[in-house]
Amino acid sequence: MKKRVIAAFLVAMMGMSTLAGCGGEKKAETPAAGSSADAAAAEEGKVINIYSWNDEFRQRVEAVYSEVEKTSDDGTVTTLKDGTEIHWIVNPNQDGVYQQKLDEALLNQANADADSKVDLFLAETDYVNKYTDANADVAIPLTELGIDPETDLADQYSFTKTTASDQNGVQRGSTWQCCPGLLVYRRDIAKDVFGTDDPAAVGEKVKDWDTMKASAEELKAKGYYAFASYADTFRLYGNSIADSWVKPGETVVNVDQKIMDWVTTSKEWLDAGYFDKTVKGQWNDDWNKSMGSKSKVFGFLLPAWGIDFVLAKNWDGDMGAWAVTNPPQEYNWGGSYVLGCQGTDNPAHVKDIIMAVTATKDNLLKISKDYSDFTNTTSGMKEAATDDAFSSEFLGGQNPFEYFAPVAENIKIAPLSAYDQGCVELIQNAFSDYFQGLVDLEKAKTNFETAIKERYPDVTEIKWP
Repeated sequence: MKKRVIAAFLVAMMGMSTLAGCGGEKKAETPAAGSSADAAAAEEGKVINIYSWNDEFRQRVEAVYSEVEKTSDDGTVTTLKDGTEIHWIVNPNQDGVYQQKLDEALLNQANADADSKVDLFLAETDYVNKYTDANADVAIPLTELGIDPETDLADQYSFTKTTASDQNGVQRGSTWQCCPGLLVYRRDIAKDVFGTDDPAAVGEKVKDWDTMKASAEELKAKGYYAFASYADTFRLYGNSIADSWVKPGETVVNVDQKIMDWVTTSKEWLDAGYFDKTVKGQWNDDWNKSMGSKSKVFGFLLPAWGIDFVLAKNWDGDMGAWAVTNPPQEYNWGGSYVLGCQGTDNPAHVKDIIMAVTATKDNLLKISKDYSDFTNTTSGMKEAATDDAFSSEFLGGQNPFEYFAPVAENIKIAPLSAYDQGCVELIQNAFSDYFQGLVDLEKAKTNFETAIKERYPDVTEIKWP
């Protein structure tokens, strides 16, 4: 058994020689690099099971995978032209439900019948490291599927390739998304406070944290909040940590100085009135309402999916009320990674789907145009940045890719660990009480230590800067 615990279910799997090789069952064959997918297709199964937490990936597959024939009215089964069925197994991300259900399926992978095996699954940036880990050997190295990252994925943003790789540098997943973040702001508030809603001029007012603070004071003087919540700025600090929360092979949680900088600044800004004290965190009703037309919140720090899936759905005013500009600090937020599962009986289909959705430039440009996703080809996004066809009606005809592209090119992904999701969630929860004046700083630290050890029982120590 490996010393480091990745997750309860994966621990059990790590005690086996391979995930799909225990119990005397032969590991499913995958085509070697450069082999013909058509040759492998003769031995393919008739059911492709794909695990995800919403219908986003299904929509992308339907949009660009040429083998799709139809999808059932309830969205649970997509039939391909060769008769193969994609079964979509969807569980919510909240409270770790998705990972729990996926881990249960992975644990049963070796003994599952062909039509029940996991073939493809999705993982977010916050926990993809858990599944790409070489010791767990859950995700198939792309080269074993016949995908050469050096050539087939050469146009992807380099940090997405790193994120999808194991500790030995072997890429085990791929993504259609790159998730650079911008500052999205209300045009009417910008005009009232700064005298202009021009993205370049507003960008000068938010170009770094010192300038942003001065602008927050101007906003406050006119009765507005710079951001809804202290949680809105967390990703910018969290993306710039120098080392991973837990180093490989260790069980010590290291709280980076950048995280404590966020704590200090958030308390200062909340006390100063730059945040709305009634909005406690994100993904709650108050935060959603702060995106509405009656809100006094100037801006949000969001990637492309945040504008499309969150802001646009919560906005109840006229189209064109929002615009984007540069953030005070470059950052990335999110990303859905597609991983082929060890033991799949559909390696050719798995390869084709990964290639179609994450590696084909024209397909990715279509996704960007149809869904406003910032997609994962550097050349494609440079083209989109200067093409009016990628303008957004929601943003009043502005082309957001003009601002997304330069941020994406400068992103340096923070070092990842299998503990990231818990650390990111629980550090914010613990210090929320401190920001609200319910506990002092030391009690907030203690509460985090208790919560993180409950989430990850193998954690032995928490080190503070």
